[in-house]
Amino acid sequence: MIRVRFAPSPTGFLHIGGLRTALYSKLFAQKNDGVFLLRIEDTDRNRLVEGAVENLLRTLEWTNVTPDEGPYLTADGSVQEKGDYGPYVQSRRLDIYRTAADELLANDHAYRCFCTPERLEEVRRTKTLMKEPAMYDRLCRDLPADEVAERVAAGEPHVVRMKMPLEGKTRFHDLVRGEVEFENALVDDQVIVKGDGYPTYHLAVVVDDHHMGISHVFRGEEWLPSTPKHVVLYGAFGWEPPQYVHLPLLLNPDRSKLSKRQGDVAVEDYRSKGYLPEALVNFVALMGWNPTSDREIFSTEELGALFEPSRINKGGAVFNLEKLDWFNKEYLKECSEERLLTLSLPFFERAGVLRHQDEKLVNAKGSAVERESVRRALKLEQTRATTLADFPEATSYLFDEDYELDPAMIAWKKSTPEEARNRLNAVADFLEAGSEAYFTSAETAEKVLRELIEENGWDNGGTLWPTRVALTGLAKSPSPFEVIWALGQDRSVSRLRRAIKLLS
Repeated sequence: MIRVRFAPSPTGFLHIGGLRTALYSKLFAQKNDGVFLLRIEDTDRNRLVEGAVENLLRTLEWTNVTPDEGPYLTADGSVQEKGDYGPYVQSRRLDIYRTAADELLANDHAYRCFCTPERLEEVRRTKTLMKEPAMYDRLCRDLPADEVAERVAAGEPHVVRMKMPLEGKTRFHDLVRGEVEFENALVDDQVIVKGDGYPTYHLAVVVDDHHMGISHVFRGEEWLPSTPKHVVLYGAFGWEPPQYVHLPLLLNPDRSKLSKRQGDVAVEDYRSKGYLPEALVNFVALMGWNPTSDREIFSTEELGALFEPSRINKGGAVFNLEKLDWFNKEYLKECSEERLLTLSLPFFERAGVLRHQDEKLVNAKGSAVERESVRRALKLEQTRATTLADFPEATSYLFDEDYELDPAMIAWKKSTPEEARNRLNAVADFLEAGSEAYFTSAETAEKVLRELIEENGWDNGGTLWPTRVALTGLAKSPSPFEVIWALGQDRSVSRLRRAIKLLS
């Protein structure tokens, strides 16, 4: 059975690269009727961040890259587990790793190393000066058994290292890179149990992947040099290694490794900026893999049906923010009115444009705002906005009845303030006397206003410019027809009357 896992360390927010690894794992399981599980690798106790597990689970839930097994968040926010292969948190599996390490020691596939940090640093420095690989010199590899026993009994600090073969090559097949081989003599005797008794990644990942029945391992290509160590450990235990899928690096536009120095790298960053989860997932899925050349928009179900590891590129994938913006704009256009309202309201609150008060929406000055008004404002900008964070700034004028209005800006080009006032008077009277049907759509508002202009023999600019400025106070905004529809009859007339008064 196909079983794949995502195994992050709880050291902070979920990285975009981590999301891609989790996504590809889920897509592969989805296509093959397999199982996608989550495992928390928390054996590096110095790097743990409080709350990181909960944040990880919330982020995976937000992106809908949810595991079939492993930790999950309950309704009350506590972390529980589901599945038959737990515990799924490594710090709760220490006895399993101790047993595995003892087996390696007993079978002469590992040894105890008593070298101090100072000596190890001196070895690295000397080898570097001699232009040799900065590997451990294996001083403790062949210590007599009685000496080892005495030093352990005396409580001398030590770690456990695996024994790499000193000759030959270690080979494995990677579903992206094909056949890969490493010279054993150039691979270090990796520490597999630290001085604090905790396993390192290298021992724990092999033991866990075996005991959890993992058939395929998706991970970043930075782990490629570690794979021969893992293959050797599988052989030492007499186990069959999984199939490996090493994913290409994610790169900055200058083709350096994607890093915080050049932009946001955490999924949470893009969520807080107003990107939709389905847009981010679609974008990340195509970073290094593309199922077809004739389209780019895919649902998660479609991605799963098409996913094939052999089509993953070997070269690094550039994180193109402009492309992510394009994806988000496309998904925003298709967003339903109610969902768009739900998703955008936190951004209105954060920007101070709207807020909840006594179970109602109010503007910055505490005046009530109808939800329908917000829906219309969102509809006005839905095809223009790039992210959810764009909506508050683009529509704030619609919720502020005390918006700034410069009388000198109202008249159109060579028109006089008196001419502008007369046109606004006529438009205000017309709208005030009009039926509710005038305000059912921007198209209807445009139709009746253009008929008014034609009947009076007016020029468009001399009528529509002052109308739009009077309604918004802005030099650049949507058309007056759209704004009239968004504001509705009473608010449109009130704003026109305000402008007329300023011109009097």
